[in-house]
Amino acid sequence: MSGTVPLYSTLAARALDAHATRLLGGDSYTLMQRAGQVAWRHVLMHWPDAQRIVVVCGPGSNGGDGYVLARHAHRAGRAVDVVHLHEHGPANPVAQRACTDYVAAGGRVTLFDGALPVAGLVVDALFGIGFSRAPEAGSHALIDAINAQAVPVFSLDVPSGVDADRGGVPGVAVVATRTLQFIARHAGLHTGDALEYTGVLSLDDLDVPAEAFDGVQTHASLLDQDALALWLLPRRRNTHKGESGHVLCIGGDDGSGGAVALCADAALRAGAGLVSVATRAVHVSAILARRPEAMVRGVESSEDLAPMLARAGVIAIGPGLGQGDWARALLQQALRSGRPLVVDADALNLLASTPQALHDAVLTPHPGEAARLLDCTTAEIQSDRFNAARAIAQRHACVVVLKGAGTIVAAPDGVLQVIDAGNPGMAVGGMGDVLTGVIAALRAQGLSAFDAASAGALLHALAGDAAAWDGQRGLLPSDLMPHLRRLANP
Repeated sequence: MSGTVPLYSTLAARALDAHATRLLGGDSYTLMQRAGQVAWRHVLMHWPDAQRIVVVCGPGSNGGDGYVLARHAHRAGRAVDVVHLHEHGPANPVAQRACTDYVAAGGRVTLFDGALPVAGLVVDALFGIGFSRAPEAGSHALIDAINAQAVPVFSLDVPSGVDADRGGVPGVAVVATRTLQFIARHAGLHTGDALEYTGVLSLDDLDVPAEAFDGVQTHASLLDQDALALWLLPRRRNTHKGESGHVLCIGGDDGSGGAVALCADAALRAGAGLVSVATRAVHVSAILARRPEAMVRGVESSEDLAPMLARAGVIAIGPGLGQGDWARALLQQALRSGRPLVVDADALNLLASTPQALHDAVLTPHPGEAARLLDCTTAEIQSDRFNAARAIAQRHACVVVLKGAGTIVAAPDGVLQVIDAGNPGMAVGGMGDVLTGVIAALRAQGLSAFDAASAGALLHALAGDAAAWDGQRGLLPSDLMPHLRRLANP
């Protein structure tokens, strides 16, 4: 559907290669030649003036693609040096065929001796999509040498050293200027640490017949701005505020009123018909002065919260909540209310100590909170963000939004979405509070938990990108508010 792009696992990508090879006559060298030729065209498009090219070839099929590119570059009159690590050269017959054809055309191959030849462009064809471990000493040194070059680096299919399934980087990896994926987009290149290494991502399907995709399961879907129109439909002319839902924002312990105020602001800007705020009495005046449209009440006990819960349609809890007795009492009452929930921040930290099924809820952890929910380290979360999001969703029987670069939305049944938006300027306190309000507002307007989480995470990230037009450093959560309103009306 429009606005969504399928992402594939390594296992699925290999199945696609096999299906495509069969459909193209059964010779896998056909696909390799197509990949190398397309990669050479990519070089001509983006680096037409590169006269000296170093192609680093590994022993597998990725290296074979590099040999084909090198042959085209050599025949075009470029000075080409192919560098590899091992004297025995390619480890499979198809890659060996590509190497033989390159040498027969007059190309030269040299062993890596600790330094790379001078070049205007380095092509990384060292490791392919199946590489998921830390590189060994020789490979480590070769990757370091690639990264030391003060020239553009072009990676074929995946930057060597990046786990194309999980998005992690278990050791050292090539920092690419551009990465060209073949046939299908690899899920791991769109989230987490991988985003530091891929540079500009492109895809070429190598003119593979559409039938090759039949029966091949996607790993996730990538959501871009066009997807918003799938969920944010124009309102009826004869509508009223009740149709847009009532969000109750709970949080703001002493000294943290700004967090719940941001949450309420975002819920209003994302289209909620009514927004109430339950917070410490000391924050009531400040929040009303900031946002008179919100209905704010001082809540000092769980009994004070009961009438607000009775009127609410959706509850957003966690921003500035704290982890004391007040917070625990309000969270327990919210959990017992039976209302749809969006759970963030301190509410997640409290939930980590008493795991439970939440069903009609959305959890919005950052990697640190996700680590507490799964009782592991943040590094473990970041090494496999897909599995982490899925594991939390299954443990709590609800939808999860794992925040960070390449935000992931996971359903309890394992369905995954990746948000293709957002920027480093959004790494500032309060951004998560805004996201909580946005998701709660969309849930209140009738979207399912999974759709509200997906649309809300995308809307939030796109608003962050729009707000960062004047620069990422110094971006504030409140800067997103006018963009939320505009983008929520596609």
